[in-house]
Amino acid sequence: MVCHANTARSVMAQVLLERMLAQHGVDGAVRVRSGGIANYARDGMIASLDARLALREEGIQLGENDFVSTDLRRHRELLAGADLILTMTVLQKQMLAGFDEVRDRPVFTLREFVGEEGDIDDPATQGEDVFRACRDEIKRCLEKSVPRLLMILSG
Repeated sequence: MVCHANTARSVMAQVLLERMLAQHGVDGAVRVRSGGIANYARDGMIASLDARLALREEGIQLGENDFVSTDLRRHRELLAGADLILTMTVLQKQMLAGFDEVRDRPVFTLREFVGEEGDIDDPATQGEDVFRACRDEIKRCLEKSVPRLLMILSG
């Protein structure tokens, strides 16, 4: 899961997908990771408070020490080892295309992966309601993607 800083969208996507996969009984079979691709992404940043609050409303308790961000520009081995890379925006997908480690990897925007167009925009600095709407959109897309992901896993 890729977004700009790895403090909001990709964090929510990672933990929501982990929960969905666990509910389908494949929690140990898949490792879900997330990272940021923007030049301001840094290793070790905590998930945003608004993202953690939005997740808490879904019954997911993500404390300050439960997650730290990953700068994918510094950890390209994560991209090289990925079986599937999902970004939140077309721009992020284009940014990844510049890395050799992504050359033979399937890369989609999350909406593209479920047969839709458009980006999942960054909710940063826009308040809890925008974070909730972002969380709900990520969750909707992930729920649509789970059957395809399960098919890939079994194939």
